[in-house]
Amino acid sequence: MTKSADLHIHTHYSDGTMSPQEVVRDALHGGLNCIAITDHDTVDGISAAIEAARGHDLEVLPGIELSTEINGKDIHMLGYLFNWQDASLIEQLQKMQNARAERMKKMIQKLEALGIRDISFEEINGSAKAKALGRPHLAAALVEKRIVGSVKAAFDKFLAEGAPAYVPKFKQTPGEAIRLIRGLGGIAVLAHPMLTNVDEFIPALVEAGLGGLEIYYPNCSDNVMRFYEGLARKHHLVVTGGSDAHGEAKRHTFIGKVRIPYDLVEKLKQAVSG
Repeated sequence: MTKSADLHIHTHYSDGTMSPQEVVRDALHGGLNCIAITDHDTVDGISAAIEAARGHDLEVLPGIELSTEINGKDIHMLGYLFNWQDASLIEQLQKMQNARAERMKKMIQKLEALGIRDISFEEINGSAKAKALGRPHLAAALVEKRIVGSVKAAFDKFLAEGAPAYVPKFKQTPGEAIRLIRGLGGIAVLAHPMLTNVDEFIPALVEAGLGGLEIYYPNCSDNVMRFYEGLARKHHLVVTGGSDAHGEAKRHTFIGKVRIPYDLVEKLKQAVSG
């Protein structure tokens, strides 16, 4: 049987709803041989996933997803196979997490100005297992308080860009994220380019050290994936893919919905070592 991998999975340490142990359970149940934990701006879930997979035929790769921005466009940068226990990385991530906390406080203040006064930062921070607080945590509180009927409604009415409680988040540039990942011995991969629509920036990102493109993604047509396969060949980039599973937070996908052959993991490793 061909070995397979899912290289884009989130846990409750960022904006997913599953513990690392539950992620490993679902990966084993789905017959995967390799996964990557790619939480937003945190590496807290990696060690627990590695421990949960111990003794099973499941490899856990260290990963992360960093938020960046260029010319007003959001670009998510995935990092793989870096030294995730490096002290300088932990310090940098702490700064990002502090910025996320300040953003959360400002969004709550905006909600208070709109007359929604029964949500506190302490409540959000205490109920979330994540250090990397984000809009999904606030959206869940709005649903729990019955202010809106769904997470989508929370974003549409209050939290989406341009909505009355929206606050921009701390962002670094894609080049800074690439340098951070490469400086820790890893490889930087542009996440879901078919969603972010930043194709015009890819040549500059390659020049900055981009190593790969995530081209296999949930609910993505074969034509779109073939287009990005062509871009990867043109720029000599490795290709990756994954489910972008968030548990109950994203019900349109699940662990293993997108799986890639393990030989792509081997090429990813070769790109790092080479």
